Amino acid sequence: MLKFFCAHELETFKQQGFLVVQGMYQGAEIDQLKTWVDEVQSFPEVPGKYMMYFEDSLLEPGKRVLSRIENFCPYHEGFNALINGEEMLQRVCELFGEPAVLFKEKINFKMPGGNGFTPHQDAQAGWNDYASLFITVLISIDESTVENGCLELAVGHHQRGLIGELWKPLTEENIQDMEFIPVPAKPGDAVFFDSYAPHRSGPNLTGHPRRVLYLTYNRASEGDHRLQYYADKRKSYPPDIEREVGKKYVFKV
Repeated sequence: MLKFFCAHELETFKQQGFLVVQGMYQGAEIDQLKTWVDEVQSFPEVPGKYMMYFEDSLLEPGKRVLSRIENFCPYHEGFNALINGEEMLQRVCELFGEPAVLFKEKINFKMPGGNGFTPHQDAQAGWNDYASLFITVLISIDESTVENGCLELAVGHHQRGLIGELWKPLTEENIQDMEFIPVPAKPGDAVFFDSYAPHRSGPNLTGHPRRVLYLTYNRASEGDHRLQYYADKRKSYPPDIEREVGKKYVFKV
């Protein structure tokens, strides 16, 4: 079987908690990804299917903009083949050191006026109820820059395990010894990072979207929890179209 990562890259991921892979997709592959994102982005809101979330624009008060969509694999053949395909699973398998299975998938759109994300570890979102460790693959669809809110990661702090409290962002005290490194990315670039790697991103105050695909996997030996995860999330933080009128919903981490 084809190997994707050399020993140095595997060690970098182990020590840093993340690994940048420039040009993982190129040329026609990038065009295909952009087409697929456009298709998913144009999905109508439908209860009980994929999950679309919106946010208030920072640039146009009173306007709601698409923030992200999750659980779209069952409704898009191309993305499903890519995300659950042999090549992607092999890459994640090499980083885990054993077979992997998809846990969740989402596209963060970060439209013009889209907000950023406060410093956090993905494990703070209660993921350890399902498995002990996750690896997320970021695939840049548009160019990610400091100006439009690219991912920022703190090197090496994943080795400390859970740093913050569950369901709360990392505090100023938690991050006082952390240096967050911006990770700009061209379309087709990828970043692999584990669920204990602290990260954050700024808002997008430019005139162009910063769309990013996020794919999260866990060890297959710890079970396939994707359906249960989305059933649980639909109850605790449903997509906009499924929400009760007058009830307040808060995105915590």
